[in-house]
This record gives sequence, structure tokens and C-alpha cells, in this order.
Amino acid sequence: MRQLIGHIPSWLKNKYVLTALGFAIWILFIDDRDFITTHFRHVSELHKLEAQKKYYENQILTVQTELNQLKRNPAILEKYAREKYLMKRNDEDLFLVPDK
Repeated sequence: MRQLIGHIPSWLKNKYVLTALGFAIWILFIDDRDFITTHFRHVSELHKLEAQKKYYENQILTVQTELNQLKRNPAILEKYAREKYLMKRNDEDLFLVPDK
């Protein structure tokens, strides 16, 4: 047994080095928020956020084109008001048919 301990370098016998080494292993591999798992979690979250960014950019373009059409064409504005807000003219009756 003494021969095995004799072959270990003296810096590995130091309690501070052992503590720091144990802490580093714990943080890098064992903990719930370890370095490796957190890295892959952040990468997957980044991909999800980039997909959401593309979706919302497309939504913004769609809404902008719709807004431009509403500003330029009064017939489209009237159609939009009738469909979205159930507006009607004074001499009209409005009947709502529920979807099944």
C-alpha cells in the first residue's frame, strides 16, 4: 500500500487540489446544471428561438401587406370590417350562422 502512495505525485495528495478537482468534476459532469447538458440545452433552445423568429417575421410581412391593402382599397376595408367586426350598413340585417 505504501508503494502505491509513494508513486502518487505530491501535488495530487494536496487536499486543496483534490477539493478543486472534485468540484470541477462535479460542476462539469454530475450536477443537474452541468456544463455539457446545459450547452446542448442552450443550442436546442437557440434553434427553437430562431424558428420562432422566422415565423414572426413572416407574420409581420403578412400583416404589413394586409395593412397596405386596407389603406389603399376601400372595398377591402369594408370587407375586412364586415368579416372581422361584424359591421353592417344601416339598412341591412345581419344573420349569424354558428359553425358546427
